[in-house]
Amino acid sequence: MAVLKATKREGTGTRKARQLRNQGLIPGVIYGHGLESTPVTLSEHDVELAIMHGERLLEVDLDGKKENALIKDVQYDTYGQVVTHLDLARVNLDERVEVTVAIVLKGTPAGVAEEGGVLQQIAAEAKIECPVRAIPESIDVSVSDMGIGQSLTIADLSLPDGSRCLDDPAAPVAVVRVVAEEEAAPAEEEEAPAEPEVIGEKQESDAEGEEAKG
Repeated sequence: MAVLKATKREGTGTRKARQLRNQGLIPGVIYGHGLESTPVTLSEHDVELAIMHGERLLEVDLDGKKENALIKDVQYDTYGQVVTHLDLARVNLDERVEVTVAIVLKGTPAGVAEEGGVLQQIAAEAKIECPVRAIPESIDVSVSDMGIGQSLTIADLSLPDGSRCLDDPAAPVAVVRVVAEEEAAPAEEEEAPAEPEVIGEKQESDAEGEEAKG
């Protein structure tokens, strides 16, 4: 379990948050278990490292007092690259929690490799309930045996022991479909329009004609 150091945060608002980020810090909040919400300040480097390693459950050292917390929400800047705020929910290590986990498709379907189909992933994540100590980083599912027209649903997902999915079992996860036929060839090009009449040239031609008559 990763350890994240935090300090109580004084002051709120956009201006204060911007000042913290300029110092390499991230504003956050710890809440839950009937205790008062505590605004905190966290190291930007430590937070990004924990997220990069797929950490969900953390041990938070708040001014010397340690408690376990689950990353509940991560807010990013407009470009989705810089963490701007972190929500942490207090947890006991023996409780069950509800989390959203990414669905990762593994392999190349037979319907794609042998029949020229296309694999379409419909659901990118699933909501599950599991022990807080056993939160999976992802739910991996093999699609190698899928042929054209075949699909996977939430019910087909294999979850770790002690976990259960909270989504509709019939909800589709992935399907191998036929490649759409190419659109009919465009009609023959229409005849190019006549070049526009240039007024200056016409007037000049008329003038030359009058001179010839004279």
